[in-house]
Amino acid sequence: MDFWIISLILAGTLYLLITEKISVDLTAVGLIVALVVSGLLTPREAVSGFANPAVITVGAMFVVSRGLMRTGGVEFLGRQVIRVARKNVTAALALILIVVGIASAFINNTPVVILFIPVVMAMCCELGLSPSKFLIPVSYASILAGTCTLIGTSTNIIISDLSAQYGYGSISMFELGAVGVPVAVCGIIFMLFAAPRLLPGLANPICQLRDGEHRKYLAELKIHAESNFVGLHPLEVSSGKYEDLEVIELIIHEEIYQPRRDWKTIEPESILLVKGSLNDLVALLHEEGVELPYRENGLSLGAQKDAPIVVELLIAPGSSLHGSRLHNTRLGNDKDINIIAVKRQGHHLGERKLYNLRLKTGDILLIWCSSSKLDALRSERDYLIIEDVYEEIVHKRKAVWAVINFIGMIGTASLGLADIMTCALIAAFLMIVTGCLQMRDAYRSMQGDVLLLIAGTIALGIAMEKSGASTIYADAFLGLFHGLPPMAVLGGIIVLTSISTQLLSNNATAVLLLPVAISTALGIGVDPKPFIIGVCFGASACFASPLGYQTNLMVFVPGGYRFIDYLRLGIPLNLFIVGAGMTLIPLFWPF
Repeated sequence: MDFWIISLILAGTLYLLITEKISVDLTAVGLIVALVVSGLLTPREAVSGFANPAVITVGAMFVVSRGLMRTGGVEFLGRQVIRVARKNVTAALALILIVVGIASAFINNTPVVILFIPVVMAMCCELGLSPSKFLIPVSYASILAGTCTLIGTSTNIIISDLSAQYGYGSISMFELGAVGVPVAVCGIIFMLFAAPRLLPGLANPICQLRDGEHRKYLAELKIHAESNFVGLHPLEVSSGKYEDLEVIELIIHEEIYQPRRDWKTIEPESILLVKGSLNDLVALLHEEGVELPYRENGLSLGAQKDAPIVVELLIAPGSSLHGSRLHNTRLGNDKDINIIAVKRQGHHLGERKLYNLRLKTGDILLIWCSSSKLDALRSERDYLIIEDVYEEIVHKRKAVWAVINFIGMIGTASLGLADIMTCALIAAFLMIVTGCLQMRDAYRSMQGDVLLLIAGTIALGIAMEKSGASTIYADAFLGLFHGLPPMAVLGGIIVLTSISTQLLSNNATAVLLLPVAISTALGIGVDPKPFIIGVCFGASACFASPLGYQTNLMVFVPGGYRFIDYLRLGIPLNLFIVGAGMTLIPLFWPF
């Protein structure tokens, strides 16, 4: 009876995950409820997945990955690609795939692909290339490289922890690299030659200018005596690392100097009227001796309680602030609100002081304030709060700390000084306390739907084993390979996993099929370890469909692809993974 109940629950789960009639996190909650109500699991067993080390590790890795992204390390590498690759499609594609591959071997591949989509679009615009030749290979390279290390994808972490629970040992940091590295290298080489020939050469619909005018703000900055800018000509400020910054005016003791006309150097207590991007303005406020006029407290985006956050305030239609001068409004006089800059379409620069600016409908104020103050601002009707702007800030000053944290995590786990969960938690903690990202970033980086789905499918795996369903499924699967050698059965497991991962998430596929793979190995009297490794590679072989993996779906619209475009490259790669797995896995993990 239990077998039929678990089979019905499994079928319902698969249906909901495939059709997405409801969200995956709600499906996961419903799955746990069904397992408890049906009596297959006790309440403690049903929620045991939330205490599973895999869930904790994956959540911590989301935080670590976000910290690396927020400090701009990977973005810097991406920008170098544009400088190196000039009018050579093969060289440009090779550089991009190598950088993406190296990053994805250690960082969650979803943010890597998110980062490289605009990099690829900008590069293709600059070099006159077609982004449709690049974006699918970027997604596939990130997936291939994820099989090279334990932390390359959350699926590997889940399988490693489940393998340890079943008594077959966890997977070490670089253990998968014995097969993953040659597979990734061969896959990337294949794409270098096949992608330009098999993928369409569609025109680039978007040529984005970096830090365009629509993302620049007008701001006043006060220069103190200890600033490195003292003694420089205003135009020299924008000739270094702030090359995108435009210095409009230099104000000294109420006297106004035009940098392009007057040869006047910056003096202590000078005020610079500048126009620049969000990142440039925030970076300037971190410079020694540079601050906002009229404010004594500096900008610190650290990990302190009630940490400050940068947002935009849009003056709404019908606002009572329309026509008022900024210094006469409660915004301008609120000591808890720090106005960094103002943005206005077609702004006239005759009004010299920002605090004398007469506000108009549609003006955007760039401010920073505490999280608690932001909660109070949300109740106001005079303006709209745009919080997404905060996500654009790159904390380049913290890049060194982020890299040190990450290298320390990798080194400690690789040397066996601590398990991967402990290392990931420590790294996530250090990312926050060193100011690489705030707690709000950490909460937002943890993909709750993924974590819920992992916990739910772990509970389903426990129920399948407890009811004996996994053994029955394995026996049925064995019937298809009766009399065949273990290598052929291993190939069958990889094929089954690969097909399943085109329809389900790779995490769900791994959790559902791992007990089947182990039971299959035991049924033919061989070591289950090669089959566990086979599930790792099969679960990541999701190339033949845009729905197979979220990075495939992310490049679908920017690349202008059709479903058949994924089949052209995806089917050969899927077949290659199966063949390479059957051949290489038994060499390193004998039957």
